[in-house]
Amino acid sequence: MVRVDPARLTRKPRNQGPLPNRAGFLFSARHLTCRYLLAYSGGLDTDKVFKALGDPSRRKLLDVLYKEDGQTLGELCEHLEMTRQAVTQHLGLLEEANLVSTQWRGREKLHFLNPVPLYEIYERWIAKFERPRLKALRDLKKRLEKE
Repeated sequence: MVRVDPARLTRKPRNQGPLPNRAGFLFSARHLTCRYLLAYSGGLDTDKVFKALGDPSRRKLLDVLYKEDGQTLGELCEHLEMTRQAVTQHLGLLEEANLVSTQWRGREKLHFLNPVPLYEIYERWIAKFERPRLKALRDLKKRLEKE
């Protein structure tokens, strides 16, 4: 799990540039905030994540949140051709899988994309299969450069 000092990250308006952390790495304020890291307590339940990703409507919701994070239910419904109740059910499954987190601002409930479970799936299921291919490409490049 990535640890970020919450005092080093400040809330910036939507769609603004990256924020530096103590180590000098840049994290997009839009996609990775300390709220996600603190709310994410580890223990990835891959079954819930894959179930949540298995439906095209839920993937569309994630795409909409990727484009503009922090939307209300009404704003999310504008992008989908389904009832509010159906969108609410899909958001509930995404929240269970920890792919979406919520925050109340007054009377509005804002929904945010949580990229941590997606990254953990990438690390477990994709990255290990890419390593041999990338190593072969690197070795080929070295051989060609020597010739």
